[in-house]
Amino acid sequence: MSGRVCASILQRASSYTLTLSKPTAPLQHSHQCNSSSWGPCRSDTLCLTGEESGKWPHSRRHLSTRQNLDFQLSRVQINSILRSNEQSVSVPEFDGRGLSAVRRFESNQLAANTPNEDRRSAATCLQSKGMLFGVFDGHGGWACAQAVSERLLSYTAVAMMSKQSLEELEKCMERGRAVPPILQWYKQHADFNYRESASLYIDHLRVFWQELLDSEEQGEGMSPLDALHYSFKRLDADISLEAQVPYYNDLIKSTAIQVAFAGCTACVAHVCADWIHVANAGDCRAVVGVLEEDGSWSALPLSQDHNTQNQAEVERIKTQHPPSERDTVVTDDRLLGILMPLRAFGDVRFKWSLELQHSILASLESRVDLDSLNLYQYSPPNYLTPPYLDVVPEITHHKLRPQDRFLILGTDGLWDELGNEEAVRLVGEHLSGIHLQAPVSPSERQMKLGQMHEFLLKRQALAAPALDTNAATHLIRHALGTAEYGELSQERLATMLALPEDLARMYRDDITATVVYLNSDLARA
Repeated sequence: MSGRVCASILQRASSYTLTLSKPTAPLQHSHQCNSSSWGPCRSDTLCLTGEESGKWPHSRRHLSTRQNLDFQLSRVQINSILRSNEQSVSVPEFDGRGLSAVRRFESNQLAANTPNEDRRSAATCLQSKGMLFGVFDGHGGWACAQAVSERLLSYTAVAMMSKQSLEELEKCMERGRAVPPILQWYKQHADFNYRESASLYIDHLRVFWQELLDSEEQGEGMSPLDALHYSFKRLDADISLEAQVPYYNDLIKSTAIQVAFAGCTACVAHVCADWIHVANAGDCRAVVGVLEEDGSWSALPLSQDHNTQNQAEVERIKTQHPPSERDTVVTDDRLLGILMPLRAFGDVRFKWSLELQHSILASLESRVDLDSLNLYQYSPPNYLTPPYLDVVPEITHHKLRPQDRFLILGTDGLWDELGNEEAVRLVGEHLSGIHLQAPVSPSERQMKLGQMHEFLLKRQALAAPALDTNAATHLIRHALGTAEYGELSQERLATMLALPEDLARMYRDDITATVVYLNSDLARA
């Protein structure tokens, strides 16, 4: 973020006329919310511009008073904010079936939306091999990301289980005995689950494994590649079905509809002794950090973003619809001019027929206030031949090598601020404690005094010691606080972290980062 942008935030924030009472005028702001996943204004993203008037979104909290706009955060306050959602887990070297491919992992989140729309998951497979890690970026609310983060890893793990293990699960369910655990979850203290919907989720997971039992091909279980592919599609189908089924409980019904009408992108990695498999749907990202022979770090991407920057993805979408729609399927760099990711869970507004959408919302409207659930009757423009969206993941696999040292999973809020190579360098140097500097070239020796000063500042910034033991926190700190010469700026961090919730989303996105440290000794063996 440039110094001018930083100053602009301070100037604009201080110019608002803010009160704690019911507002008589809308927020006036000229910044375009380019990083939002949704196009039109919605209750969780303010897109009011200029001097235009309009209705105040019902579900928004009121802005802070002017005296609360304090951007002078201390170092202690900055560290407290950055580290409040940290997670660090050391993985046992031997898991009972063999050496673990993962030494440890570190994760963190920083919200811009209130509440945070990102989610993360990590678990060890207990009935099959390997570990699963996922990051999930919600849009249109947090409901879909929450449900997917709770459920997707279980679907994947079940798909990899042998028929014999699935039979044992089913016998326990039938006889009312304790069911052997499928996953060992690693939860952070702030994580929570949909308790009211837990029985529904278990019932549908059971239906899934019953269908696998009926399959003649299950045998020793699906490969990670097939399990990831099938679990993405199956969970999205269950989310769609659950929103259409009548329930006796209004809370379960409204939650199911919220989940289906919201959306989320997902990137999930399965790490085992020899391979990493990554399934991606949307614009989250997975990158391997590689230690080169000369001690430098390089990035190996294991996913591609599914958005309009990916021309192959745009063409894939267009070929699924009649030629007459080629100019309307993707407009303004968004699906139907609204949605930025081109693959996602949920988002039935881009998958169901208009008749089904209206029917489901009408059935709920008589019992629940739709505004309170962030639901509304809205039809995307040029909605002629649905579905326009799917969640079929793009899957890559990579055989682990001794030089592959870690895997970074991040939501797009991280990658909006950092490139692959920069993120890998930050984690690599954080891991090794060694900050490599390229030798001064002959042309650099001919610099003028002012140029040399700038050059030295950049080199000094690269050699600065890390302030965080958690590599994910280290990434987030640098994503938001890196200044012109690569040095960390206290002022920039304070500005970005002190923004009131009503303004934060205009300048940054929710950020989730997970760093998985790989067992390179296992790859050598």
